[in-house]
Amino acid sequence: MTSFLRSLAFAAAALAVTSASSFAQDRQVYQVPEGSRPHDVAPAPDGKVWYTAQRKGALGILDPQTGEVREVALGPKSAPHGVIQGPDGAAWITDGGQNAIVRYNPKTEDVKVWPLPEETGYTNLNTGAFDGDGIHWFTGQNGIYGRLDPETGDMRVFEAPEGRGPYGIASTPEGDVYYVSLAGSYLAKTDTETGEAQVIEPPTPNQGARRVWSDSQGRLWISEWNSGQLSPYDPQSETWEAWRLPGDNPKAYAVYVDERDVVWVSDFGGDAVHAFDPETETFRTFPASQTGGNVRQILGRPGEVWLPESGIDRLVVIRTGASR
Repeated sequence: MTSFLRSLAFAAAALAVTSASSFAQDRQVYQVPEGSRPHDVAPAPDGKVWYTAQRKGALGILDPQTGEVREVALGPKSAPHGVIQGPDGAAWITDGGQNAIVRYNPKTEDVKVWPLPEETGYTNLNTGAFDGDGIHWFTGQNGIYGRLDPETGDMRVFEAPEGRGPYGIASTPEGDVYYVSLAGSYLAKTDTETGEAQVIEPPTPNQGARRVWSDSQGRLWISEWNSGQLSPYDPQSETWEAWRLPGDNPKAYAVYVDERDVVWVSDFGGDAVHAFDPETETFRTFPASQTGGNVRQILGRPGEVWLPESGIDRLVVIRTGASR
């Protein structure tokens, strides 16, 4: 399938902002085409950055060096939600509009689409992650999670144990896969062989687990939308901790752990992103570049943390300096 059903060249305006925080050296803001509503973001292997232009049914490609942006159409009725970089260096996209998993090859610029089986119906696809064997796992808020073998195209879809809600998903350094359920308020570990999901109940009831990310030790950090907490779970000791985000009415959305094991979490209630240092148990706060940022996902690479400000059509990078 040809990739450039539609492309757009766009010169992005970049604004450098100096931060006084010890967590970051500077912040830079890139404007993307109006109406893109960048939902998720992922660093690409060539120094560029991908984002899902959810309102336009496209994958955005930003060159941070020049500020140029292109948007590549993904197919009819596309409404992409998540994007990650796969072990093959391609962009892997969970596309709710097409009810499909989509792969964009940056070398050939080809787009490949794997529709979910018709009998699954509309699944409201959310986010993806790769296990240690290179299998792509994904979630759907309408009550499913599933797996796709990129080599064979074999796809399996499973009903979530407690119905609606599967949202964020992540893999650990060991290759284990966990997802969280927003509506179900739980964490689950998937058996990568059988597909069975083991529910792990958090101590805070109805906390609204939205996204999850693993640190270097395999602890799962969870952003809790309803409770406004950042809560790690340690699979080794089977224990939980919790820290409430700063502010009067925090609404924790995205979570990402950088290469230093600093935990980044977005807060819709405070219109900000917080960096949490587990060693000192302290937060540092970075306000949105403009009111209404609405950061729905966070990803990065060594020395950089990338934020899609979905509410104002911007991408933001916080450069953290050398890894510790």
